[in-house]
Amino acid sequence: MTSHTFHPTILREYDIRGIVGETLFAADAEAIGRAFGTRVRRNGGHVVALGWDGRLSSPEMAEALTKGLMASGCTVRRIGRGPTPMLYFAAKVREADGGIMVTGSHNPPTHNGFKMVLAGKPFFGPDIQSLGTIAAKGDFATGEGKAVEDSVFDEYVTRLAEDYDGERDLRVVWDCGNGATGEALHALVKRLPGTHTVLFGEIDGRFPNHHPDPTEPHNLVALQDKVLAESAHLGIAFDGDGDRIGVVDAEGRILYGDQILVILAEDLLKSRPGATIIADVKASKVFFDEVRRMGGNAVMGRTGHSLIKTQMAETGAPLAGEMSGHIFFADRYYGFDDALYAAIRLLGIVARWDRQTIGQRRDKLPHMVNTPELRFDCPEERKFAVVAEVRARLEAAGANFSAIDGVRVDTADGWWLLRASNTQAVLVARCEAASAEGLKRLRQTLSEQLAASGVSLGTTH
Repeated sequence: MTSHTFHPTILREYDIRGIVGETLFAADAEAIGRAFGTRVRRNGGHVVALGWDGRLSSPEMAEALTKGLMASGCTVRRIGRGPTPMLYFAAKVREADGGIMVTGSHNPPTHNGFKMVLAGKPFFGPDIQSLGTIAAKGDFATGEGKAVEDSVFDEYVTRLAEDYDGERDLRVVWDCGNGATGEALHALVKRLPGTHTVLFGEIDGRFPNHHPDPTEPHNLVALQDKVLAESAHLGIAFDGDGDRIGVVDAEGRILYGDQILVILAEDLLKSRPGATIIADVKASKVFFDEVRRMGGNAVMGRTGHSLIKTQMAETGAPLAGEMSGHIFFADRYYGFDDALYAAIRLLGIVARWDRQTIGQRRDKLPHMVNTPELRFDCPEERKFAVVAEVRARLEAAGANFSAIDGVRVDTADGWWLLRASNTQAVLVARCEAASAEGLKRLRQTLSEQLAASGVSLGTTH
């Protein structure tokens, strides 16, 4: 391979993603293997852990990656099929110099992609773009690498189970959505006390029952129904590659990412008072207020799992999370987003409560009225400019806002957020208020700001 050019849409901010057979091919995977292997070699390493999810195209992509990595002179430790956090785990415990996961995450079955780590750190942004530059120039390292089959499955499941610290049996319903967590989850629940019902635990890249994205309420209907039918204490769902979690209480009500994080933070702060806990800019004001009330240092971060992991390392935060369901534990764990591990910690907390349910804890939180995540189509070349224009108008008006990630504006009614997506040609917005009337005013202000920058409000999705 002398040089290679990728489709311009696949090298994203946090990962590489495309439509198999349209924008992403096995030849791309081989070139990514060669380019990433080149980065590993030039960083002084040579061992790369490789895993893949259950998508129909993933084995082919993994084979092509293996070929490219070997051609760059790397030793490839093939850990096999499983969730993305199992690949992160393998990179840690095998002391690999880098890691690549073949996964389309929660995207449609026709999509696939790659998530990477280098020297124990997230590989994103300019690093991902560098792969395109190396490939286009044909500037590859060369050597005679080798591939080793090196399963960490049993070690990973054992490590997850080690941190369960519940004191009573629970009835739990799990929904794997036919994603990559199925085999690991089946093995895990055999090691846990209580009664466990697993929905859609067979790994099937066609996702025949529902799409594996727990942030979409309609994907949780089967879980909600089963929780009610089984009189379960709670239900837990995973996305397609197991790095995001969804939770429903015994009444089938959804707990959102920031609400889950409050419960986890409350428990952690008992043993680590004053700890820094990070939530992304989309999180409710309730999260930040509750963490401060409980004696923690609540910090707002930029949205994006790679950005959150980087901020955790910089601040020493033992816990972080995103509204999307990414939960990161550096307390007793490794600091990466692992939905199965987050589930173990959550179950341990619930199973140590003797007079409280997860629904009752949820109901103790101040009640706010908020929108779901609003997404407005906006051309790629305009989305960041629109946010900059809004910010300039806010500054001129003397508004109270944070610009850590887009603009998050505080008013007497509550707050509204506008940011540019790092992965799509859309603007992302959210509003939260103490009342329906206040929320209406916030949405009106947001609409006016978007209209002033020429964004059509009819393209919300």
